[in-house]
Amino acid sequence: MCSFRCCMCNFFPSYVFELSFSISELCMGSLSYPSSFTQKICAESKQSQKTSNHIFDLRSSLSSVKAIPRNIGELRSSDKGVMTPEGKSEPKLVFGEAGYVLEDVPHFADYIPSLPTYPNPLQDNPAYSVVKQYFVNEGDTVAQKIVVHKSSPRGTHFRRAGPRQRVYFESDEVHACIVTCGGLCPGLNTVIREIVCGLSHMYGVTKILGIEGGYKGFYARNTIPLTPKSVNDVHKRGGTILGTSRGGHNTSKIVDSIQDRGINQVYIIGGDGTQKGASVIFEEIRRRGLKVAVVGIPKTIDNDIAVIDKSFGFDTAVEEAQRAINAAHVEAESIENGIGVVKLMGRYSGFIAMHATLASRDVDCCLIPESPFYLEGKGGLFDFVEKRLKENGHMVLVVAEGAGQELIAESMRSMDLEDASGNKLLLDVGLWLSQKIKDHFSSKKKKTTINLKYIDPTYMIRAVPSNASDNVYCTLLAHSAIHGAMAGYTGFTVGPVNGRHAYIPFYRVTETQNKVVITDRMWARLLSSTNQPSFLCQNDVDDGAKKDHTPSESEYLEGENCNGHYVESASDDGVKSIQEGEN
Repeated sequence: MCSFRCCMCNFFPSYVFELSFSISELCMGSLSYPSSFTQKICAESKQSQKTSNHIFDLRSSLSSVKAIPRNIGELRSSDKGVMTPEGKSEPKLVFGEAGYVLEDVPHFADYIPSLPTYPNPLQDNPAYSVVKQYFVNEGDTVAQKIVVHKSSPRGTHFRRAGPRQRVYFESDEVHACIVTCGGLCPGLNTVIREIVCGLSHMYGVTKILGIEGGYKGFYARNTIPLTPKSVNDVHKRGGTILGTSRGGHNTSKIVDSIQDRGINQVYIIGGDGTQKGASVIFEEIRRRGLKVAVVGIPKTIDNDIAVIDKSFGFDTAVEEAQRAINAAHVEAESIENGIGVVKLMGRYSGFIAMHATLASRDVDCCLIPESPFYLEGKGGLFDFVEKRLKENGHMVLVVAEGAGQELIAESMRSMDLEDASGNKLLLDVGLWLSQKIKDHFSSKKKKTTINLKYIDPTYMIRAVPSNASDNVYCTLLAHSAIHGAMAGYTGFTVGPVNGRHAYIPFYRVTETQNKVVITDRMWARLLSSTNQPSFLCQNDVDDGAKKDHTPSESEYLEGENCNGHYVESASDDGVKSIQEGEN
């Protein structure tokens, strides 16, 4: 075993690196170092490869590098949070054996030196006295992929959620606030309730504010005090007791308000647009050096948040969608040539339509944004409707709101129009499709009488309270968020990854959207259930067949930008590809 200590002033002057290595460690080992340091090591390593054939190079020896920061206590992960020219912190990446990659979340210790810590009050909480292990091990992580081959790399991991032995806030020091943004979703009030009750009952927090009216409420509206008593029954109601809005994001005003009010924990509930706003707020708080935890709780009824297994409210939405589908089926089968058309939510992702169709078994055709379809000609939608009416005398058609937008001629006028949250304004595909079907069967060639009923339950679904399954899920999300904030983590969103709750960096849930994979078995199950055609040509199948890819350590280190950050983006032809990019 060889070891030595050296000052890496040329690479990262605020750190001293202690290197210890053996011959067996030259090829592979655990690795933790600043991502900006990675860039310089990468360039230095490439240069050295050109001039030396020695078996030992600096990059391979980094398998046992330990970063020892000066005057800031123990380093939590791979870097001190170096800021990019754009003002965004670089990703915290930790590499380990067999292709292990941890995408860590920011921590107070990354940018505030010598913060005191305190024993976690949960250890004295009677409710937790029966728990065998109070706290999550610091090294616990959650794998993004759990189906692997024996030769596969271990892949991307996230830090496991849960309570830690030491916390960075005393109970009477915490001044928390909660804000809800964007559209309504079942479960919003449950999350609010469980954050308030969790902070109070688990950590003894007494100062909790509700920010009214979304982001603009930080600087344009009043706040309301929240206590376990005041939120006791709110989970039985739909909507949000705090009110919500789209847009209104003014970073400087929001952070000024947080600072002026003495708030040090911010819980932000909203979709991908809201999480992008939360990320910007975190960056500004970090720039100012404030001890304020910014925590996102992902909310989208469409289930289109990336990385996490599902978003809260989705189960309730699928359950409520059954009512509309059942009504459409009753109407359709009660009259000759009856057609029931149901439009469900799904701006970019068709998960609600797909799952509601599979659960119902009364649907004859399901149309979603991810699967193109056409109307006229052999094998088209009209052809299928005619066949189904001849076979059964009725049919039920479910369409997601984002499906078929390219087929609506008038949509060209609204392609560039967006709402306050930046979402594309869509025309009503349900009304358009219903009229097209009527026109088709009333044409001179057909002269077939049909009875079509169109049902749009959108606002009925999203306004209901959450069901039992979502209530439990909302509780877990709220508690995981609280534990993370108390442990000093910040700049993250929380959610289940393969059934285990984890802390996920903001950029991972905002850089892309979760979508139905039309080459996956779940979509095949739907086609088998409805017996509908896929409406796809071979090019559509090929476009949807992109396989997920986890960058290896060498790919992180050898990329052109050498910044260790890979993002998933949509190319011009709609195929997602792995590209290098900034946060």
